[in-house]
Amino acid sequence: MLAGMSGERITKITLDESEIPRRWYNVAADLPSPPPPVLHPGTLQPVGPADLAPLFPMALIEQEVTTERYVDIPDEVLDVYRLWRPSPLFRAHRLERALGTPARIYYKYEGVSPAGSHKPNTAVAQAYYNAAAGVRRLTTETGAGQWGTALAFACAQFDLTCEVWQVRASYDQKPYRKLMIETFGGVIHPSPSELTAAGRAVLAADPHSPGSLGIAISEAVEIAAQHEDTKYALGSVLNHVLLHQTVIGEEALLQLAKVGDTPDVIVGCTGGGSNFAGLAFPFLREKLAGRMDPVIRAVEPAACPTLTKGVYAYDFGDTAGMTPLMKMHTLGHDFVPDPIHAGGLRYHGMSPLISHVYELGLIEAVAKSQSECFAAGVRFARTEGIVPAPEPTHALAACVEEALRCKETGEPKVILTALCGHGHLDMAAYGSYLAGTMTDRELSPEDLKAAAAGLPVV
Repeated sequence: MLAGMSGERITKITLDESEIPRRWYNVAADLPSPPPPVLHPGTLQPVGPADLAPLFPMALIEQEVTTERYVDIPDEVLDVYRLWRPSPLFRAHRLERALGTPARIYYKYEGVSPAGSHKPNTAVAQAYYNAAAGVRRLTTETGAGQWGTALAFACAQFDLTCEVWQVRASYDQKPYRKLMIETFGGVIHPSPSELTAAGRAVLAADPHSPGSLGIAISEAVEIAAQHEDTKYALGSVLNHVLLHQTVIGEEALLQLAKVGDTPDVIVGCTGGGSNFAGLAFPFLREKLAGRMDPVIRAVEPAACPTLTKGVYAYDFGDTAGMTPLMKMHTLGHDFVPDPIHAGGLRYHGMSPLISHVYELGLIEAVAKSQSECFAAGVRFARTEGIVPAPEPTHALAACVEEALRCKETGEPKVILTALCGHGHLDMAAYGSYLAGTMTDRELSPEDLKAAAAGLPVV
């Protein structure tokens, strides 16, 4: 089904409900070499299912380590997906015209979900598998609040209790996220908190700590490990999370085929990596098979540049060092980023799977300042009519940059990005940009050296 303004001027490319993907795609099955194993922090040996069982149900552990190319999506998950999937793919005609570019810009819009972002794609799956395993409560962390909102919504679908630790800087900046999480039935705490040993230790060292995703993960993991009926859910980084997000790219492949376009450049914002992987990995499959050859570009904040300036090393996924060791691009688990407005990108490490793909030279990465990103977000809002969340403004900034290069060269490239969420609960950040009070920060060599000083020796 195609919906456009008139004639061949297609603006919105939609799919029928029957075209929702029935399988998630596992890119690890097609890579030229497997990613490095996850290690037990005590023995430095590869972890087994028993090591992960205190945190995750067995179905998700199996997905984390699977070498199968596809994993079937359960009917119960599809039933919830139908509330918003398939999501639309838009051609950004007005943005193209404003830029004066011959490029064709498409964006896959995930802001139509109940949580207003791409996060329910994995939240619903994780809630389902936990409920099926008899779990009664899920704990988690959240940055900007999109993941916490998504998990609270998903838990409500499967009669689970949801407890969220939100990074303090974002908790203070985005009060309506707290209310949205509570409306869906979740319980939310600012992190660091006095509720956990990990939180109390941070507050003892810095009573005014803005928090970080690593700290919030430590708190959520600590509580989950202490209770038999409780498991932990992660909104990004891990293989099974990226797996669930591939419904985005699988739909985008079908939608672009309907208008006869193939992407030359694919752009996605990256914090932990789930949005980027969800869009890019199905296209990477096509690239590895020789069916297309797009440039795939990850865009991260200059204030937290894990891929572009981080060390590729084994590190903890949390600040307190309670998780297994994962080989990833990292700034060090002790790193606390500046409280930039893109709270969902304030993570010290990058997904191990994306880090491995980057090391193989299959994708590239750039870092953008938040002022440049918000400028792109405002331009997008004024042309396309959607106020993007701060996170995807990073991808939009790179799209604008690429489109302007096309203007200079005359190349009519096809550019594809994922607009992973709307910014309706992030307007304070736009207020800062519009008032001219937004500041940019790039890490110095000294900052980077200090951040990596605490990396574990492996």
